[in-house]
Amino acid sequence: MPVRKLKVVVTRKLPDPVETRMCELFDTELNLSDKPLTADELVEAMGRADVLVPTITDRIDSRLLSRSGERLKLISNFGAGVDNIDVATANARGIIVTNTPGVLTEDTADLTMTLIMAAARRVVEGAEVVKAGDFHGWSPTWMLGRRLWGKRLGIVGMGRIGQAVARRAKAFGMQVHYHNRKPVSPRIAEELGCTYWESLDQMLARMDIISINCPHTPATYHLLSARRLKLLRPHAIVVNTARGEVIDEGALANMLARGDIAGAGLDVYEHEPAINPKLLKLPNVVLLPHMGSATVEGRIDMGEKVIVNVKTFMDGHRPPDRVIPAML
Repeated sequence: MPVRKLKVVVTRKLPDPVETRMCELFDTELNLSDKPLTADELVEAMGRADVLVPTITDRIDSRLLSRSGERLKLISNFGAGVDNIDVATANARGIIVTNTPGVLTEDTADLTMTLIMAAARRVVEGAEVVKAGDFHGWSPTWMLGRRLWGKRLGIVGMGRIGQAVARRAKAFGMQVHYHNRKPVSPRIAEELGCTYWESLDQMLARMDIISINCPHTPATYHLLSARRLKLLRPHAIVVNTARGEVIDEGALANMLARGDIAGAGLDVYEHEPAINPKLLKLPNVVLLPHMGSATVEGRIDMGEKVIVNVKTFMDGHRPPDRVIPAML
């Protein structure tokens, strides 16, 4: 007897190779319009699906999960984070949650270094001057940025992405420091030549550049609070390619506007897709539209992770990327 194909509902448009393979393996319902589902539409989707494949923009909280019905057994998130899903409630209702870790590391680290360089060397400002026709020749004191070589980089969160950023920074001649829940292994510390700070406050006060590379959890909400941002040196640059909620965006915008810190490079925002209006007006901020994982290869790899998790579940085994509340 053939095995019944699981009903899989995908909430957003995914890369064509991913969608094609999902249709081959499962009874798949696609969202070809790529229009985000409303809360009621998400509830309806959960009611008719064995497996829901949402993205990080789909907020699946306890209220929605309480209306999900009995059919839904797996939420296979198309994203490395799961802060859009109430994992504890899902777990209590017998719904497995998975994510796509590991496949976005190099892409996100690349973009982190891009923002570090763009903010330090005022790349966007310079490009806008040229496009506006305001470039009138070289000047010895114009558009001066900051050299990266020899600068101290403080990485907040030394997981896969933080370590990948550290490797790139080392190649640029930067001195790598980090704050994490615990030190990395001696082997990794030796490879990266990095310095561990148990105290985040002490690290922040000594760095030239801060890179946020930790996940958003209740413990990391506003980890860079207004108080901690005030510890930064006046020439410091803050870069965030993790989650916007880790920084108090309002406090950051105010400090940048006053010149209390030199600049910032942001790919994520606290109330995404809304952005603090003050940030939009500042010349010393580089703003990108949450594109840290936006490579063809990265998105296909994410889709393949989703497929493996769903197929493993369909075959009666534990999905390899299951997320449980104790991990958060």
